[in-house]
Amino acid sequence: MSILSTREMLLKAQREYYAVPAFNIHNLETLQVVVETAFEMRSPLIIAGTPSTITEYAGPDYVKAMAEVAASKYDIPIAIHLDHFEDVNEIKRDINIGFRSCMIDASKYDFEKNISIVKDVVEYAHRFDATVEAELGKLGGREDDLVISEKDAIYTNPDDAAEFVKRTKVDSLAVAIGTAHGLYKGEVKLDFNRLKEIRDKVSVPLVLHGASDVADDLVKKAISFGICKVNVATDLKIPFSNAVKRYFEKNPDANDPRKYMTPGKEAMKEIVKHKIQVCGSANRY
Repeated sequence: MSILSTREMLLKAQREYYAVPAFNIHNLETLQVVVETAFEMRSPLIIAGTPSTITEYAGPDYVKAMAEVAASKYDIPIAIHLDHFEDVNEIKRDINIGFRSCMIDASKYDFEKNISIVKDVVEYAHRFDATVEAELGKLGGREDDLVISEKDAIYTNPDDAAEFVKRTKVDSLAVAIGTAHGLYKGEVKLDFNRLKEIRDKVSVPLVLHGASDVADDLVKKAISFGICKVNVATDLKIPFSNAVKRYFEKNPDANDPRKYMTPGKEAMKEIVKHKIQVCGSANRY
C-alpha cells in the first residue's frame, strides 16, 4: 500500500463503532514497533508526530521515507499525521513532501480566528487529498512544548462545534471533554453527556486527545459515544524509557544501541497491543 490520508479509515471506524489508534513516534525504533504490531493485529494505523519530532528532531523527509517503507511492506492502511502543528507554513511544507493527514491546532485563539486559520489549511490540504483535524476547546496538560494550565482548559461547546465544522469543512474534530495531555494529577472524569451532544450535532469523526493514563473503560465508553481516533503518546514513552534504564542498570558498560534499544521496543510493543485492543481496531483489515 501507499501512504494514505485518514479519511476512509476514520469514516469506516465511525460506521463500525471502533477507533483508529494514533501513536506518536520519535525515531525508527518507535515507528517499527507501532507498524509491526498493527500489522500483526490487522489494525489500521496512524503514525503521528508533533512539531518537536517532525520538524526539530527527525525531519519530515526522514519520517515520510520510513513510513513509505512501512506502507509498502505491510498491507494495512497506514497514515502519517502531523500532530498539534500550529505553524501553517510547516503544514503546507509537509503536505508538499507527502504527508496526507494533519492537525492544525489553533485552539488557543478565539473562535473566529480559529476558524480562519483552519479554513486556510483545509483549502490547501484538500487540493492534495490530505485530511485536516482541528481542535475546539483546550485540553489541559503538556504535549511536548505545548502547555495548557488547568485554569485555561476549556470544554468544547456542542453548538460551536457544529458551526465550526460547517464553516471550516474540517475532516475531523478533536474535542475537549475532560482529558489532558500527559499524566493526570487526579481522577479522570469525562463529560459523556457533552460528547453525546457533540456527536448528535456534528457529522465528522471525533478525536480523543490525551488518552494516555485514561482508564480503559472510559476510553471504550467514549468510543461507543462516537470517538473514532484515539491519540496515544505518553503511555508509549514511559515503558520504552524505563526498559532502557533497567538495561543500563544491569549492563552499565553497554554501548550498542541494537542491544539497549531492544528492551524498550519490547516494552512499548505490549502497550501498543493493549491500546489496539481497547480501540477495538484489531482485525478490521
